[in-house]
Amino acid sequence: MNEPAVEPARLMPQRPLSVGALRAFEAVARRLNFRAAAEQLHLTQPAVSRQIKSLEDELGATLFVRGTRKVELTGAGTALLQVVLPFLEQLDATVRQLRSRERRAPVAVTIFASFASLWLLPRLATFQQAHPDIDIRISAADALAELDDPELDLALRYCHPKDAPAGSTQLFGEVMTPVASPALLARQRLKTPADLARHTLLEEDDHRPSAAYLSWHHWLREKAPPRLAPRGWMYLNFTYQQIQAALAGQGVALARLALVGEALERGDLVEPFGAAGRVASPFAYWLVRWPARRERAPLAAFERWLLQEAQSTRAELGAIAAPAHPERA
Repeated sequence: MNEPAVEPARLMPQRPLSVGALRAFEAVARRLNFRAAAEQLHLTQPAVSRQIKSLEDELGATLFVRGTRKVELTGAGTALLQVVLPFLEQLDATVRQLRSRERRAPVAVTIFASFASLWLLPRLATFQQAHPDIDIRISAADALAELDDPELDLALRYCHPKDAPAGSTQLFGEVMTPVASPALLARQRLKTPADLARHTLLEEDDHRPSAAYLSWHHWLREKAPPRLAPRGWMYLNFTYQQIQAALAGQGVALARLALVGEALERGDLVEPFGAAGRVASPFAYWLVRWPARRERAPLAAFERWLLQEAQSTRAELGAIAAPAHPERA
């Protein structure tokens, strides 16, 4: 026996619904008024009607009952509205978040920890006061970041001029100077380099090439009587630890002058030998621009501010610390 032929089901459109049509539907459904919906959407009333008609054709269902003086949702319209409302709210919230994130995309800076603690962070409040709408993300680490890191905009590095990446700008040079707390100097005489024999020297325990100039041994060879031996040594891993120990009166630190300028200005630390105790180093501090960074106004503003602060530091250091190589081609 022959089976009766089955009529193939009518295929409904499978393409995604237009968000514009859903917004028109939501506006009419909220107000039950085509003219008010058109005003909200800044469209003409016929344009809104066409979008609703197109949506109904897509769905194969009537969404509104249009009367002479009123508009009502059908059952299908009520069901669709329950889905459309949270969808559009979530969509709008996500768009607002993305737009806000783009406007406030932080300027990302990598910097070694002691430079961040002793130079950048104490000054950063002035930038934030002038630019409250710009966020800064600081990655403080002694390991050098890769130049192809897409999450970074700038690096503040410390190196010899021959090691500075192409396109870098020198911020300021390096000058070393002995510093101590006023309390320590009140307890123990420190008028001449020979007096260091009575003191503990705070030494940065560093094995990088720059250590030859950061070390007390280099300074003692340059400035102290031959074969002078201090009362004792304290070895510390990081520059900021060395400075903290000096502030606490635990000894005399050979400090990077650019990083203790604020402490000297406040009187928290003292240069017992003044300018005569300063020794220059060939190493320097550099602003490195990331090759893949995206140029934008917040980044330009932050870079201008950094260069202004560096100029102030150069002036504080004096001619001995003026950059000999302002920029690497």
